[in-house]
Amino acid sequence: MTAQAGRIMAREIAEQPAVLRRLLDEGAARIRAVAGEIAARAPRFVLLTARGTSDNAALYAKYLLEIRLGKPCGLTSMSVTTAYNARQDLTDVLVITVSQSGGSPDLVASTKAAREAGAITLAVTNNPDSPLAAVSEYHIDILAGPERALPATKTYTASLLALYLFVDALGAGGGGPAAAGAAGAAGELPALAGKILARGPEIRSLAARYRFAERMVITSRGYGYPTAKEAALKLMETSYIPALSYSGADLLHGPLAMVDNVSPVIAIVTEGHGGTALRPVLERLADRGADLMVIGPATAVAGASAGFVLPTEGVPEELQPVLEILPLQLLAHEVTIARGQDPDAPRSLAKITETR
Repeated sequence: MTAQAGRIMAREIAEQPAVLRRLLDEGAARIRAVAGEIAARAPRFVLLTARGTSDNAALYAKYLLEIRLGKPCGLTSMSVTTAYNARQDLTDVLVITVSQSGGSPDLVASTKAAREAGAITLAVTNNPDSPLAAVSEYHIDILAGPERALPATKTYTASLLALYLFVDALGAGGGGPAAAGAAGAAGELPALAGKILARGPEIRSLAARYRFAERMVITSRGYGYPTAKEAALKLMETSYIPALSYSGADLLHGPLAMVDNVSPVIAIVTEGHGGTALRPVLERLADRGADLMVIGPATAVAGASAGFVLPTEGVPEELQPVLEILPLQLLAHEVTIARGQDPDAPRSLAKITETR
């Protein structure tokens, strides 16, 4: 491993406060305009299409749409279209496709088919000139700038914020008090993100616990569940540690049996309803003597084996995932370096994964 290992990923992680600020300052008005046009068409329900990291951002959007707007949502199976050539009636259905690059052939093909089937199609990408943007009726640019490291970091948090702003504006018909207040509610995120990322030495110390881990379990509930899935993906693709992500409820339905005092567990405790729902899971993990690290408010971290306190006081629960993932991105980076690997270039991966 060279001294340059991980430099690109570290730089892109550090860019996130600026990316979030740029999206709020330069992208919010365009997002409100798109939301207004879509709201006027009154979609019946929503389908979300994505792969990899973007799939976790799409899952976050599912929580937002169902909780805040009461819109039924589903995550699509692209093989229905691309492998089985099935055709559906998607009249007045909003299909949101989330993709960092906008270049994967199955995403493009399924979105094109959805539009031909009558759907309202929206692409959320980091590339307005992408094939996906071209086949979609509407497009939102997350304005993250070029991302060179293979593990996606800044495009993930930018996607979360863009989706939050869109859903908030959609609920307000593209304008009005809710949409006007969305940027205000999110306005503290860039500064809070900067404070979290400045605590790198704290994360480096935590990473030493997991250098020799053979597997990990990551759990959360509610808005924190997409964070658990994204954290597991980051650890697997950078450090090659098998990391299993579970909703806290699903963890109790069987997988809890594999938890012991050897395999580490990371719990993301969102301050709010999700954290309350996770409390019984944390108690069961403690009963099993789990090596438990908690990412969340000080009250949740206090009883764990290790933890990282998030500055979430006053931050709406639905916005906390933008902050929750940051220490876990740093953790994946530091664990990988400690294991003698380069997080910038995981083996067998490409920046644009061309699934079909």
